[in-house]
Amino acid sequence: MAQVNAIKTKHSHHEHSGTRLVNAARDALTQAGEQWTGMRESVFAELARHDRPVSAYDIADNLSAARGKRVAPNSVYRILDLFVANNLAMRVESANAFLANSHPGCQHDCIFLVCDECGEATHVDDDEISRKVRAIALERGFKPERPVIEIRGLCKACAG
Repeated sequence: MAQVNAIKTKHSHHEHSGTRLVNAARDALTQAGEQWTGMRESVFAELARHDRPVSAYDIADNLSAARGKRVAPNSVYRILDLFVANNLAMRVESANAFLANSHPGCQHDCIFLVCDECGEATHVDDDEISRKVRAIALERGFKPERPVIEIRGLCKACAG
């Protein structure tokens, strides 16, 4: 089963899980001036229960089954985009999948180690690398909005 691991270097914050994670996400979103609706809560709770990157289609399918009525994937995508913009979720670009941010509202860039064999995505927080990447962009007259670095390869378990 694919999963997400987090490696923290030179970056500290409080990790949340379960109900505390959903509450922290709600607080961060409302502090950003956005509404926390029932649908947004459902999408975030579904996203947060996964320990691997999950697609908007999987979230929509799971919510549709739980609610007994169809939830449109495009609605889920819009909510996930809002979550990414407000640091409640991270997007694994190469997999077109999302992960709940276990420390909502904490500003940092996404660095992922993505296993091509099992799908594991290890999230790395490294402010030094993030600063360097942003500085390179700025030196070239480019305004970085949301740097994402993904390194594809094999995780320790699959490589061994």
